[in-house]
Amino acid sequence: MTWPVPLVPAGDGPMFQRIARAVVDDIRRGRLVAAQRLPGSRALAEELGVHRNTVLAALAELEAQGWIVTQPARGTFVAESLPDTPVARAPASRRHGKIGFALPSEPRVEPRFTGEVARGELHLSAGVPDPRLFPVDALARAWRRAVRRDGRRLLTYAAPEGHPALRAALAAMMRAIRGLSCTADDVLVTRGSQMAIDLCARGLLSPGDRVAVEALGYRPSWDAMRLAGAELVPIPVDGSGLDVIALARAAARRPLRAVYLTSHHQYPTTVTLSPARRLALAALAREHRLLVLEDDYDHEFHYEGRPVPPLAAADDGGHVVYLGTLSKILAPGLRLGFLIAPPPVIARLSALRAAMDRQGDRPMEAAVAELIEDGELDRHVRRMRTTYLARRDVLVEHLRARLGGALSFDVPRGGISLWATVAPGLDVERWFAACAARGIHISPGRRYTFAGDDPGAFRMVFAPLTPAELDRATGVMAAELRPRRR
Repeated sequence: MTWPVPLVPAGDGPMFQRIARAVVDDIRRGRLVAAQRLPGSRALAEELGVHRNTVLAALAELEAQGWIVTQPARGTFVAESLPDTPVARAPASRRHGKIGFALPSEPRVEPRFTGEVARGELHLSAGVPDPRLFPVDALARAWRRAVRRDGRRLLTYAAPEGHPALRAALAAMMRAIRGLSCTADDVLVTRGSQMAIDLCARGLLSPGDRVAVEALGYRPSWDAMRLAGAELVPIPVDGSGLDVIALARAAARRPLRAVYLTSHHQYPTTVTLSPARRLALAALAREHRLLVLEDDYDHEFHYEGRPVPPLAAADDGGHVVYLGTLSKILAPGLRLGFLIAPPPVIARLSALRAAMDRQGDRPMEAAVAELIEDGELDRHVRRMRTTYLARRDVLVEHLRARLGGALSFDVPRGGISLWATVAPGLDVERWFAACAARGIHISPGRRYTFAGDDPGAFRMVFAPLTPAELDRATGVMAAELRPRRR
């Protein structure tokens, strides 16, 4: 016998798998029907021009999957349990990215910087530290020590709150450096601050809750809250941080459930929430029973005077959930963040975390706890603070010398970036496109606005670039500057 339709094995993978897929396709299409006898392996091998062992492997694969049966002394047959009518097939395959089911409608989520940088390119918008300065050897030693000492315990299931040693070390660091009154029981370790934001959005908000956010702010946090069903209310930001009077007006118009803000170094402008507004926000939180989500993403990098204590340090009413990260101190690839809140909140968010991620990277958490305990992290922070201060000053010098007529800015007192306002009539989109063509990538300010409008400003991150790279970047910016009236 021969096939009803010539069998042409095609596609990816070993030949025996391709033959097996082709037989399955013919069965599904009804070209081979239930109980139909198949040709012998020798005949099939000759027809397809392959070795007999290849055909035998394909038939074994088909029999294991239940598509065919072999009857001793009789031959090989299509299994009788299969339908003898054609089965409709989806026209596309997974290889082409097609799906055969409907996706629910969701708010649009902005694409994120992947971290992939081509040789010779410089990115001045990615808010990351310089990975070249990361203490790789110290972390490797700490990781080896932790695994040798506690390997079996570290490599099994554990509590979703995080490694006890890291929780305790983070609590001690927050008490000593940031003035928070907390213990290990108040700490939940997460995979980066983005997970902390997402957990708060899903665990502390309900669909339809109104959440105030900074109108110039961190878009991924907005995405997390929108995906949780929150209605976001943008509040203006100025040189003193979040406009608390505007926040009070918004709360008076319709009840607010929460406010999310970056009080220490406002993202992206780097301004600090003024003392008067801090007091006003605390009073407003008490009056309206607001949840305050304080994202303190780069507290360690403050260059002039002492850093301002977090809102959580003066929170006597239990309104503030404090969000932090080690990504800016160490490296974003470690995926280590944390949140600090009363134990009942930690318990609720830990249950959510266990449902989505079970637990974190226990060996890495134990290793980082050692870095904190032996003072290595503190020494690294001091080195980075000195390095980033020098890089800030280099950027400021080059911008003033080369782009002084096109830009205006305040020198940031802390953080890893600078917020610059452009001169009227400057076509930023064309300017940055020309820079990108030469490998210098800068995001226009609309990336940080709530409505996607142009604020006439943009963010430049200096931390991950050496003085020579900042020199090159600002040189290209100056060369490609083309003032245009809109």
